[in-house]
Amino acid sequence: MNTSDIEISVVVPVYGCPEALPELHRRLTETLSALVGSYEIILVDDRCPKGSWEDVERLALEDEHVVGMRLARNFGQSRAITAGLDRARGTWSVVMDCDCQDPPEFIRDLYLKAKEGYDVVFARRGGRKDSAITLALSRAYYRVFSYLAETEIDPTIGNFSIASRRAREAYLSMREQGRDYSLFMTWVGFEQATVDIKAEERFAGESSYSFAKKVALATETITSHSNKPLMLAVRFGFIQMLLALLVIVVLIVRRLTDPTVPMGWPSMLASVFLVGGMLVSVIGVVGIYVGNTFSEAKGRPLYLVENEIRDKVDELADK
Repeated sequence: MNTSDIEISVVVPVYGCPEALPELHRRLTETLSALVGSYEIILVDDRCPKGSWEDVERLALEDEHVVGMRLARNFGQSRAITAGLDRARGTWSVVMDCDCQDPPEFIRDLYLKAKEGYDVVFARRGGRKDSAITLALSRAYYRVFSYLAETEIDPTIGNFSIASRRAREAYLSMREQGRDYSLFMTWVGFEQATVDIKAEERFAGESSYSFAKKVALATETITSHSNKPLMLAVRFGFIQMLLALLVIVVLIVRRLTDPTVPMGWPSMLASVFLVGGMLVSVIGVVGIYVGNTFSEAKGRPLYLVENEIRDKVDELADK
């Protein structure tokens, strides 16, 4: 396989669903072989605790179109995607999950739409197979994010998408620690479009994102894309100062009109709770941004690769 002629690179972060990999590989092979002359499937094992590397390794050794990568530890989905895109050689790159919830057959629709003159085409999922609570939390998160980032985010759009080489290179040029793929690809601009698809049930596995992980991801994503929380903290602090001042004025007026009204404890508690709450909230928000700056300043790599299995032709092309 001549790496210079690869048309489509499919990048799949692998975590928690080894049972789905043979089915995913079969469906990807059928779809891509009928669509383009040359392709590659890059499976990035994000240190899956269920032993997915054995399946990735077997597929990479059996099929010259498959590249297997194993990260040194669990770096998270967005960085696993980055590792795969760094390795991608195709004119077009597709990003999708490993659980077959996004049907591989829709790559054809994404590719044909992109060929109409678009650099990025997202799959817009309908009939998403998740619980009502998960869907409600997802909608709430995107509403909050859209408000804070001052941009409209479509909650039906995920990572499943196709991007041109220049859009991929634009994404890879940003080496920030917080790097939500779909949001970054939306930000890079160029010509973008969507294709409606129908999501399927997970072939295997379950979501690895607990509520705590989702909150942490939301905090990282929002603070890495928007400074608006800082302004909200300032406004919140200003409102608290006004409330504290109002309470103190009321206490003084009551004291002047009725000398028997006690002044010590009520005024002290009002001041301590309101001003203390203001300081804690503002310092907390500022601390998040300082922490983000600290993480960026360290300059650590986004990921480390422990092992990689690829075709011999690819190895010779790199020399």
